Order: sequence, then structure tokens, then C-alpha cells
Amino acid sequence: MAEPVAENEETLPQLLGEFAPIDVWQRHMNAVFYGLRGERVREFYQTFAAADYRLGYALAADYVQRAAQRQKACPERSSTSLSLRSEQTEAQSRRAGPAKGTGTLTIMEWGCGNGNLAACFLDHVKALDRDAALYPRMQYVLIDTSETVLDGARANAELAKHEDRVQFVQAAVPDLQTFADGSVDRIICNELWSELPTKLLLRKAGDVMEEHIRPNLKETRLADYPDWSGLVQAFDQVDVAGLKPLPAFLEDILWEREYHKIEAKDVSFRRLITDFLKLFDEELLIPVNVGAAASLKEAHRLLAPDALGFSSFDAGTADEAVLNDPEKPCYNLVGGQFSFMVNLALLEDVAKQVGGGHVTVEPQKEFAGRSLGVNVMSFMDVLASHPHLPKEPWEIDRLILKTVEAVNAGYASPYERTIDLPLSPETPEEARGELEQLLARQTRRGVPDTIAYLTEEEVMKEAGQLEALGYDRSILQAAFHAPPQPVDYFHFRMGRGE
Repeated sequence: MAEPVAENEETLPQLLGEFAPIDVWQRHMNAVFYGLRGERVREFYQTFAAADYRLGYALAADYVQRAAQRQKACPERSSTSLSLRSEQTEAQSRRAGPAKGTGTLTIMEWGCGNGNLAACFLDHVKALDRDAALYPRMQYVLIDTSETVLDGARANAELAKHEDRVQFVQAAVPDLQTFADGSVDRIICNELWSELPTKLLLRKAGDVMEEHIRPNLKETRLADYPDWSGLVQAFDQVDVAGLKPLPAFLEDILWEREYHKIEAKDVSFRRLITDFLKLFDEELLIPVNVGAAASLKEAHRLLAPDALGFSSFDAGTADEAVLNDPEKPCYNLVGGQFSFMVNLALLEDVAKQVGGGHVTVEPQKEFAGRSLGVNVMSFMDVLASHPHLPKEPWEIDRLILKTVEAVNAGYASPYERTIDLPLSPETPEEARGELEQLLARQTRRGVPDTIAYLTEEEVMKEAGQLEALGYDRSILQAAFHAPPQPVDYFHFRMGRGE
């Protein structure tokens, strides 16, 4: 029986589409979202690499260290080289100039966002590579399905400094046949798996069922679209040019859901998935990240035998007890886009089946801290440690800005970036002026956004100022060493030589 995804007393009005598996609608909504809002992604959500530098620096430090260990273990090593069948891309490689060493080191980033991660990674590799053994041989390939997103990365001034080392490719992760087997040295994807196609499956009476959904527009919005058939057609065809002039509607879509027996032949790794589902209660929805599973298979094909491996950073869990919880958050809708929890426990099994080698799953902040030689946590973790968080959105904005100002006294970024915090529309006029002043006086090398990584030294150095804002020094200190949450940001690494 069909029912709304969220309880809502509003009558479901005109349909925008028909029932289809949730991963089918996820692909569709991603295409619409990035087509309409690809240039404004940070207005809807931020990633750990959108403005901050520390994840890129941690990846660079990790890469340089592992490359040195590999070279020491095998001095005569002949490095991987990028092999492309495209004449255009080969021409790009030739323009990059001669590479020192024994071959090209190809690093891929899947789902490149605004290019900040690539820029910070290359900046730090270049700084650490004092003997010029790595950076001159690098070819960094930024891959994204959205041309709008790639255009944003191309416009990144920090990344433009490395234009001889960079290529841009519009492609989906499973469709990278232009890259030869064993041609890549390192693959990175940051907060991509949660956006790749994901099915919601459950067991019922011996069958495996999957969730199907269909979209409707809120009844209160119908008057905004006198040409209803034109809207439906543009939405169905992902006609971005036709949708852009229309009033925004993605957040006002209501989703109905129903369940159908899945066709096993249509699912890769079906036996592995079927066995995995048997670990959990019947009629319990389990996220099955089929796109992420396919990406592991493709990563295994692309990585050279002595490559430095594959890394994914995303929000999820490897804890089977969490997966067996009927209240777990299977997905969120952000700006109309589906973002799924990553089932890391299942993906560990997939990695073993494809022959990916050793797999490690660790909290993301542990990887960043270990690679940089410091204890870190995100700015949002600092905020969450406050004993008495305010309830009103505008009061939270004020606490954020005052906390940023306090931390900035002991924080200095290598990049000139100031925090961009859209003020809540509910902000009273008498408070808006204060918040605008707080925004205006932020230092240009301060905390760049609310999920930037902060070191223990940076925070505790300003503990006195933070205590004046209501923080507790002992709670702040403990937060740096706290275990991960049941669903948290993790680093999933796969590699043959790990």
C-alpha cells in the first residue's frame, strides 16, 4: 500500500512521475539538483573539503609517506602511467610537459566538487616533495558527472596554479573505460558514496523486497505552475533550461513509497547481498549502496599492482547493531537531493569479493589527525560540545560566529578564506545588525566553514574565550578523544599492498 515517506496531512496532489526503485529516482534527482544548483551547492550543504584545507593536506602527507616507503622497498620500481584512448586527453598529457622519474603518477578524484581538495592536495605534495620525486610526475584527474560542477572546479584559482598537472573528465564512476587497467596510482572520493545509487532492501517471508517511490508536488504549490504538463515534461527529461526559469520546487516534493519483490538478476553482488541481509531482522530496511559497490570493482580494475590504494570518506556505519536499528537514518533529503547512509560493513565484503586486498575502516578524524600529527575535530564537534545550545536558529548563528571569532585568535589558515554563513530568515531585526557585524569582522585567514578541522592546540589555546561563551574546558578536551558516533564520518581504504 502506498504511503507518504513523511507523515503529512496535506493531500497528495498532481504526480510528477511514477513509482520506480529509490535508486532510480536518486539518479534522476541528482541530475536535476546539480543541473539547477551545481553552482550553489555550498548553500545547501558543505563537505569536509569544500573550503577547509586539512583533509587535502592529510591525504598529501599520507601519499608522500607511502610513496617513500614504496620507493625504499622497491628502488627499481617503474611507476604507473596514464593510458587514455582519447586523442584529446593524450594531447593534454603532452602539454603537461616531461615528467621526472620513471613514469606518470596518476591520481584520480571521483566527485571533485569545487576543486578545493585537489588544490590543497597538490599544494601540500609540492611543498613536501623537496627532491621533486613526485609532484613533477603527477597527473591529477578530476572526474564528475556534472559539467556544471567541473566548470566550478576549472574556475578555482588555487587549482589553476597546478594547471599542468590537472585534467578534467566528465564521466560516471562505472564508465571510465577510457582509462586502462592498472593505470592509476591513487583514487580519492570525498562524500561521493552517499550520492551514488543506493537501494533500500528488506527481507519478508523469504523474499527480498525493495522500496519504490514516486514524487508529488505539495498542493500549496500548484498555483505556481499554470503550465503543469510543461513542468512534468521538463522534470521527466531533466530539461535544466526549461526548469531554471520556473519557481524552485525541489524541497516541496512529497514522496510516496511501496515495496516490490526485487529481481535478483538486476542486482550486482546479489548472492553476497542476499546473505548479508540474513544477518538482520525481517522487514527491516537496509541501505545497499550499489553504486559504491560498483565503484570498488572499478577501482580494483584501475589500480596498478603496487598502487597506493583507494580511499572513500563519507558518513555511514560498519556496526551491524546500528544497521539492525529500525530508527537508523537511511537517508536525508538536502535541497531535494537524496543523501544515503553508507553501509560500510557490506562494502567491506564487496571489497574482499572483488579482490581489492586489505581493507581498513577508521574514523575520518583519526586519519586526518594521524596523517598531520595532531589531534583534530570539526568545528561542528566543538559547537556540539556546548552544554546549553540555544534553540532559535538565529541564536545558533550568533553562537557559531562568536565561537569562530574566539577560535580565530589561535587559528591561521594558509589560505585567505572567510566563513560564509547565510543568516537565518527568522533573525529579528535588532539581532541582524549584530550578526552582520560579526560576519564583517572575521579574519581573512580564519576558520573557513562550520565543518573545518581544528586542532586540539588551536581550540585549547582559546579555552578561556570559549568558556566566556558557555563552553566547558574539560568537555572540549574530552571531545577530541571521544569515540565515533553510531553513524559518523569514516575513512574506508582499500589496497593490495596495505
